[in-house]
Amino acid sequence: MGFLARFMRPSRASGTHDEGARLDEMIERVVTMEPRLRLAQRYRKRLGESICISLRYIDDLTGSLPAPHEASMAAWATDPLIRAFFATSEDLPKALSRSEMLREYFAQNLDMTHAYVTLGMAMIERHVLGVALEGDSVRHDVPQTKLCFMDHRVSICARSDPDLREEIVRRLIDQLALEGLAKLAADRRELVEKGRELLEARVKLLEQRGTGIRFLVGDAPDTAADELKQLQAQIEENACDLAALRVPTEAIELELERVCEVFSTPAKHIYVEKRSVRLDLMNVVRNDETQASRAMEFRLARIPGDPPRMRAFALVRFPRAELLPGGLHIDAATLASWH
Repeated sequence: MGFLARFMRPSRASGTHDEGARLDEMIERVVTMEPRLRLAQRYRKRLGESICISLRYIDDLTGSLPAPHEASMAAWATDPLIRAFFATSEDLPKALSRSEMLREYFAQNLDMTHAYVTLGMAMIERHVLGVALEGDSVRHDVPQTKLCFMDHRVSICARSDPDLREEIVRRLIDQLALEGLAKLAADRRELVEKGRELLEARVKLLEQRGTGIRFLVGDAPDTAADELKQLQAQIEENACDLAALRVPTEAIELELERVCEVFSTPAKHIYVEKRSVRLDLMNVVRNDETQASRAMEFRLARIPGDPPRMRAFALVRFPRAELLPGGLHIDAATLASWH
């Protein structure tokens, strides 16, 4: 089994398994990220109560996402959203075929003809001068706003739409756990200095690996399998250092309290914004209802940071038949557009 498979656990559709087992799984994900929480009194009960609040919020959020769009060359001609994401139909399989995760998913699931995936993208507004028709005359150098989608990343792969949504739930629970760790690391008054340094290091390592919302929308940098192995080893070493650290009981209780605060207020840390816009076939924003333009709704997820950023994403269904052969090279123009 490839190394990436460790981060692509088989998903179970929400509602098809016992909710108690589901909650236990989420608690375990959180304490795996911060093992010291196990030392707090009644940690499972306290953590479980706050995670239940987050699960209700996240289930509503994932349930509100549109059905997956067919991401194929044929769909590019008929689906305005897919056409907006890619300049040409040929760009679609090129972009998705660059995903090592998608390639490995198909290699490990030979029976699958399609993969349900999350597609994350940078959405950039560009102000350009274009051509517009005013009455019977053509006017040049008209100020226009154009939406550009680039840096397409596949981050989660699943066998079905429900499986994909349940895996998104897991990643958002990871994000809240990460926010809780960041909150602890920033609390300089009540945590011992050494513990704070280790927590800060842990947050950075988990972010490098692509944990949480960054993983969901493809905001983490591309990382080779051997680099992921090194990162995982550093994370495990960091966990051992944290476990060996002598920390007062009061500090451990504080850590759990802070993490529970985050899970009790998920809307403060995770949200998906809807953006409605009318675009023509060239992705130029239109205020009038021209025949060649379509009203579309995009989803953007908040990426934590200073300042926070937004990144577009969509659920899509990609056919194995359009996966291009391996060994593709990313051209210099594409690389330049990512920076």
